[in-house]
Amino acid sequence: MKLAAELEASLREFVSAGAAQLCENGGHLAALSELSWEVRGSEDKPLLHIWSEQYNLTRRVIAITDHSDARLVLAVERFGRSRPDRLEFVRIDFQRSARELSREEFCERLKGILASQFPDETVESATISADLEHSLSGNYVRGLSKRGSRYEAFLAVPDGESQDTVNNSLTFALLWLDRLRKGSQRGTLGGVRLIVPKESCSVVAHRIAALAPGSAIELYELDAARDSLERIDPRRAGNLHTWLVPCRESEALLAQARAQIEPIVASDPQAITVHPSIASREVILRYRGLALARWDDGAIFFGCNDMNEELTPRSRATFERMMQDLGIYRHPLASDTRHPLYRAQAERWLESLVRNDVTRVDSVLDFRFVYAQVFAGSGGEHGIIDVLTITRAGRLAILELKASEHIHLPLQAADYWLRVRRHLELGEFRSYGYFPGVEIQEAPPLVYLVAPALRFHPVTGILLDALSPQIEVVRVGLTENWRRGIRVVMRQ
Repeated sequence: MKLAAELEASLREFVSAGAAQLCENGGHLAALSELSWEVRGSEDKPLLHIWSEQYNLTRRVIAITDHSDARLVLAVERFGRSRPDRLEFVRIDFQRSARELSREEFCERLKGILASQFPDETVESATISADLEHSLSGNYVRGLSKRGSRYEAFLAVPDGESQDTVNNSLTFALLWLDRLRKGSQRGTLGGVRLIVPKESCSVVAHRIAALAPGSAIELYELDAARDSLERIDPRRAGNLHTWLVPCRESEALLAQARAQIEPIVASDPQAITVHPSIASREVILRYRGLALARWDDGAIFFGCNDMNEELTPRSRATFERMMQDLGIYRHPLASDTRHPLYRAQAERWLESLVRNDVTRVDSVLDFRFVYAQVFAGSGGEHGIIDVLTITRAGRLAILELKASEHIHLPLQAADYWLRVRRHLELGEFRSYGYFPGVEIQEAPPLVYLVAPALRFHPVTGILLDALSPQIEVVRVGLTENWRRGIRVVMRQ
């Protein structure tokens, strides 16, 4: 489907599903109900004309970067600008949730806690509202305290938030600090106090170790029962334990499953890959990244959603129909690019292409060694595909893969870098059977952030600047049609 037709269909679908508003580069423009629009011009780079009595704008659309129930995001070009802009159609939710009310109550309570903890300071501002223009989430309370001519910023995680919200708070603390440093407030700005619930700080403390010296982050835990803050030393609280998966265990598990999974792999060896899971003692089979079957203790279960149907002579026909559908719809040249099988698990599809030829990312990488899921017990899945490889000169290289925009990519890559560096210093990659026959350098690992060139979040540069200079990061931008083969258009 040409981009113009896809854009027209996507807009009609989004408009018909309910109230929405139009935003450009994070700033609100107007409610969609007040606007008229049309798509015209080139089929590959169409013009989107939007107008009302107050607005009249025309943008050349170069990609649809996100389409979900909540938003439709377009990468657009404006005359005189070298970099793409971001045009968003965002769903309006009229009903305030209990979660929103709870966060507002926490915001008011936090003011009193800060006044009690720092009696010489005055809370100048505190808000729980999102600031889309500067990528500041509405999940956190942020504000400023003042003592004389000196300001201290703060960002706090409200009670009852998920552990992921806590873990990701460092991203927004750094963005809030950067926003204030670039602002116009008078006086001296110290740092930012990052406040998280009691006994939840281990991942945040761990990631603080990846920041540049003098990052001005103070970490606190809030005891909700006592309404008191305790300052945390990240060096003591951030000792997360991870375990490498020994290569021999993965190989032994594959050997157990080989006789039963080989006929399936042989049916399409270019598309089907095998992935041993030591934690569950299963072997997962993926079709261009999409999980289609699992081997478990001598039995095979299949299904594109839950993999719960056992493969037996009676279910063989169902399995073969599923494989036919995968061959049609999950194909690089598939005509229906909106089909669920085409869109599902995009990062896994990207991973399969990278693992097939890692030199497409950078020619210095050694195509013989590509490992995924090398850690067990690493504190939970963080939603980004990690691949570990090595350069031909013997330096470890971490590849973080993302098929869509992800604001936490730099901090989560740094988290993984810290873990890999620790195991490198302990000499465990060699003893656990990784990179056989290669002399592994002691130099810190390289980090490659790999994503479609238009899908790097606008604040990626700000967050990378906050990292330690020891973390050498290369951004690798791919073409939008990466499913047809990896082609790098940007490396910086």
